Amino acid sequence: MTEPHPGPTATSRHHLGGTRSLGFAVLSVSDTHTKDDDPSGQLAQELVRGAGHQVVHYELVANSIADARDHLEPWLAEPKVEAAVTVGGTGVSSRDLTVNALETMGGRKLEGFGELYRSVSFQEVGPLAIISRASLFVIAGKPVFALPGSERAVRTALEKLILPAVIHLVEELER
Repeated sequence: MTEPHPGPTATSRHHLGGTRSLGFAVLSVSDTHTKDDDPSGQLAQELVRGAGHQVVHYELVANSIADARDHLEPWLAEPKVEAAVTVGGTGVSSRDLTVNALETMGGRKLEGFGELYRSVSFQEVGPLAIISRASLFVIAGKPVFALPGSERAVRTALEKLILPAVIHLVEELER
């Protein structure tokens, strides 16, 4: 039996769109952290920059539909923002509202990302992966990734799924 192809990595993107540098917006959503105490939001920014991209905007907001929309909508209207990552608010509690906010923003949901994230996450955390609502939306023609708020989740999603494919995804959306 042959081993499955490991797939591209963030540093070997030649067949997924080259080495173009993208502009990212990072929005942390939390009722318990502040901008000075946001390890997952800081990690997201570090990983994006480490892959050769720019963080155009970063903010931490309360877990509310209005706060998420009020930041994301103007950011996504800017040409220099080509992709966005939200961190937090993707669980199943009544306070987890990030996915709900994205659903109201007039985009479309791309189903494959959430399923693939939960599959990869299952390898790390087991059956608790089912309580994640990690998602990918296309809003204003740009990819918006909704990630869980843990550092492990942010690292897994960005390193294994988002950064290896985001350039190609953006280029496809620009066609």
